[in-house]
Amino acid sequence: MCRHLAYLGPPVGLRTLLYDPPHALLRQSWAPRDMRGGGTINADGFGVGWYPAADADPVRYRRAQPMWGDTTLPELAAVTVAGAVLAAVRSATVGMPVQESAAAPFAEGRWLFSHNGVVRGWPDAVVPLAADLPVRDLLTLDAPTDAALLWALVRHRLRAGEDPVEALAATVSAVAAAAPGSRLNLLLTDGRQVVATVAGHALSVRTTGESVTLASEPLDDDPGWHAVPDGQLVVATAAGVRTRALPAG
Repeated sequence: MCRHLAYLGPPVGLRTLLYDPPHALLRQSWAPRDMRGGGTINADGFGVGWYPAADADPVRYRRAQPMWGDTTLPELAAVTVAGAVLAAVRSATVGMPVQESAAAPFAEGRWLFSHNGVVRGWPDAVVPLAADLPVRDLLTLDAPTDAALLWALVRHRLRAGEDPVEALAATVSAVAAAAPGSRLNLLLTDGRQVVATVAGHALSVRTTGESVTLASEPLDDDPGWHAVPDGQLVVATAAGVRTRALPAG
C-alpha cells in the first residue's frame, strides 16, 4: 500500500509537508504506521506535484528509487513554495514494474492524480472496463499498473466533461463492482480543490480555516487531524471540507 497527501492553502515550503513533521511523507516511506493489505515499506518510488502559480499547470518530480535515497529532493523542497501540492510514496504490488512513470502523481493539464491501494484480480478483472477506453489511451498508459489504468479511467471521464467528483465516484463504483475487495483510495486535484475517496484504507484530514491537508496517515500528533470513515468521498478546498457516501459498487 502506498502513502499519499494533498495540501491546499497559503503557499508553504515543500519541506513542511515532506520532511519537517515528525511523521512526514519521508518517514512514511520507511516507517509507515498502517500498511494494511500488504507491504512493509514504501520504497518503490515517489513523486511530488505542485502548482508554481494559481493559474499554472503543475510541475512534477518523480523517481523510481526510495524517497530517502534521493539527494536532489531535499534541496528542491528547501527552496520550493506552493499553495497546492500532491505527493506520494509507492509500495508496488508484486509483479508490477518499479519505474519512474509508475510513480504518482499522474498528470494531464491541471490535473494531478494518485492511488493508494490495489485492484484485485489484476488485470483480468478490469479487462471489460479497459475495453471501453480509446485504444490510444491503452497504448499510452504511463505504466502497466493498476494505478495507471485507474488514472486512464478517471481521465477519460474528465476529458468527456464530467464533474471531477462524479468522475471519481463513478470510477470507484465501476472498479469495485468488477474487482470486489479492491482498495481504491484516490486523490485528484486541479490545484483549487481536492477530491478523495476512502475505500479500503485510511485517510485523515486537518483544516485550519485557511488551509486543508489530506493524508493517508497524519503527519504529526496534532489533535486537529480527523479520520474519514471508510466508504466516503471527500471534496476539499482551502475553505472547508464536505463528505458523502460513495456509491455501492
